[in-house]
Amino acid sequence: MKFARRLDEVPPYLFAELERKIEEKERAGIDVISLGIGDPDLPTPEPVIRALSEAAHDPSTHQYPSNRGTDEFREAAAGFYERRFGVELDPASEVVPALGGKEAVGHVCLALLDPGDLCLSPDPGYPPYTSGPLFAGAEIEYLALEEENDFLPALDAVAVEKAARANVLFLNYPNNPTGAIVAPGFFERAVEFAHEHDLVVVHDNAYSEITFDGYVAPSFLETPGAKEVGIEIFSPSKGWNMTGWRSGLVAGNAEVVERYRQLKTNLDSGMFEAVQRATVTALTDAESFPREMSEVYGGRRDLVAEALAAIGLHIEPPKATPYFWVRVPEGYTSESFAELVLEEAAVVVSPGPAYGPSGEGYFRISLTVPDDRLREAVRRIETSLQAGIIQA
Repeated sequence: MKFARRLDEVPPYLFAELERKIEEKERAGIDVISLGIGDPDLPTPEPVIRALSEAAHDPSTHQYPSNRGTDEFREAAAGFYERRFGVELDPASEVVPALGGKEAVGHVCLALLDPGDLCLSPDPGYPPYTSGPLFAGAEIEYLALEEENDFLPALDAVAVEKAARANVLFLNYPNNPTGAIVAPGFFERAVEFAHEHDLVVVHDNAYSEITFDGYVAPSFLETPGAKEVGIEIFSPSKGWNMTGWRSGLVAGNAEVVERYRQLKTNLDSGMFEAVQRATVTALTDAESFPREMSEVYGGRRDLVAEALAAIGLHIEPPKATPYFWVRVPEGYTSESFAELVLEEAAVVVSPGPAYGPSGEGYFRISLTVPDDRLREAVRRIETSLQAGIIQA
């Protein structure tokens, strides 16, 4: 058989590989604690579940939905953006449903990138910022996110010839995997950069609702001129524990939103209307729920920060996201440390290079497991350290 070469251009998806390793250990009867995948362990809020159930019993939701989304969905999204971010969106032209943030990233690339184009992708970053452009036939220019620059890309360091070929700049703040927050003035510089080089900014706003210590994350669309040059992908997956629901939206520049919608009419049949109604409830009646989740993750963050410090792994606790981005102990690579932790402590962490070359020297911990399992995971790592199996 002959297969398309595009699948050979990307490595195996990180989380699929982690799932395989976990299953292998569990089949051997080993109790594995996975801190690798950012999948919330707590349920979706009850009003959202109830809204889905009621909508699923309504026969009018059983037919093909519109790729444009229902009026109710788009108006709820626009209302949420106005209340939460102070951003005015035209529900008719500047909002469209997405089947989760991951789908939106991939399909936006197909709508914006041609073979030979260049995509500016943060490194480290969410893997689809790389695979999406490659599937579109475009090339990748990695923008290193370095600790000394607060994990912000150095836009002014992008070579002129590279910027001239670029048509997409991916941004993601609060950031996965580093947990970094955007610095004042950076989004303004991104808008200027987009104007200078006639490219589209795609801001993946997956984590704005999980924040700590009084920090309130902004939307890229709050930035003056942002809608002239870009879009934002928003998802209730993390804030409302809805990863499995595959719900999200693309908002911002009307022309980009419409081209994305046109692409989707040829590739999928839209979001199940019952899920749209449930998402409306999340963005209205359950709008405050992410604050509850932030309190939960905040407690877990403090627990892990204290435990990591006790075993000699010191980091600055993040102000947002359910993630820790941690330097590996001296003498290890990211992969060798992750492998050792898995083999000796039966704990899964994500090696940094899975998010891009600049991730070498780091690993990511997810807080999406119960407190007792977090404590047990850190205890196992500490026990391995004390036994000399892992050297800090």
